[in-house]
Amino acid sequence: MPTKTATRQKRTEKTPKPDDGSINGSSSKTTSKNSSQLAGTVTDKINLKEAQAEYKDRKKHQLESIKKTDKELLREILYQMVLGRVFEQKCAEVYRMGKIGGFCHLYIGQEAVGVGSMLALKEGDYTITSYRDHVQAMVAGITPEAVMAELFGKAGGNVGGKGGSMHMFSKEKGFFGGHGIVGGQIGVGTGMAYAQKYKGTDNVTLCFFGEAAVNQGIFHESLNMAQLWKIPCIYICENNQYGMGTSQARAMSISNIASKAEAYGMANEFVDGMDVMAVREATERAIERARKDGSPTLLEVRCYRYMGHSMSDPGKYRTTEEIKKYQERDPIVLFKDSLKEANVFTDEEFVEIENKAKEATQKAIDFAESSPFPDESELFTDIYAN
Repeated sequence: MPTKTATRQKRTEKTPKPDDGSINGSSSKTTSKNSSQLAGTVTDKINLKEAQAEYKDRKKHQLESIKKTDKELLREILYQMVLGRVFEQKCAEVYRMGKIGGFCHLYIGQEAVGVGSMLALKEGDYTITSYRDHVQAMVAGITPEAVMAELFGKAGGNVGGKGGSMHMFSKEKGFFGGHGIVGGQIGVGTGMAYAQKYKGTDNVTLCFFGEAAVNQGIFHESLNMAQLWKIPCIYICENNQYGMGTSQARAMSISNIASKAEAYGMANEFVDGMDVMAVREATERAIERARKDGSPTLLEVRCYRYMGHSMSDPGKYRTTEEIKKYQERDPIVLFKDSLKEANVFTDEEFVEIENKAKEATQKAIDFAESSPFPDESELFTDIYAN
């Protein structure tokens, strides 16, 4: 498959004012780059006419996709994105109150990636990801209550309160983490997909990682093996353009991540990660290849996180203008605008979906608050020593 061109982006090193990435933020009608143009040179000055043209182009694509998609699926896509946003905003709030300890990496701004790709899976497919895993865990079917209680370190948490923010896990839901080591999950995900092939199934594995993990040796070893052995693994690079506080331009000599798969003869694609329908369609194409003959795919999904790398990150390496630029085409606002134009939902239905997400998040908070801490006897259980 041909790869779309991605060139290095320019960055500035000024101090931004933190933003919570509110769903009801600025309008997406003066938007940033579409899937191919997102990769181009970025400056703080935005050509308004160009931005409006790009918005119309992206909106046209979304509208065409929406017309071909079942209404209930569209409702589920929107609900999962809104739930992810509301849930993560609440996480930020309670973290500042001291109720969540340790590291906490939020997904605000990247919801279209996890939701768009994972809702294309079927029973028996697997997912594995990095430490930014709350939203993907919920899309996999782990309840918001279990995720929030895990963040609180409570016994009612997804793994009994002993994994915390970075280590959600459910064998029953096909969700295998939540991994804290940069790139560590790539080799594991490749092995999971190999097991699916070995068992003779047509199932696939989605393996998520950030662009900083691409510089790890395990990334290249895994892609080489996957293509050589036809392992049905779909590698999804969530390129939010910053590895912690370091911009991609400063850390990667070739910033076109999708093209790196060409060294191994692997199918690859550059995807606009602010467009949930584009993400879903690219994932579906990759899944079709994998189910057919085990062919793996590398998807570079360009997105943007509005918050810092983690809750401890003040984000002094980005300008306010840069953050606002991406908020202008917020993935949730863009999707809602397209759904409105297509007359899919009424205003009352939009309110109902958002209220449902708020209620689910509050229910999760109440459950986490009331759940007890793990008993001391649990301190040394589930420990493996070699």
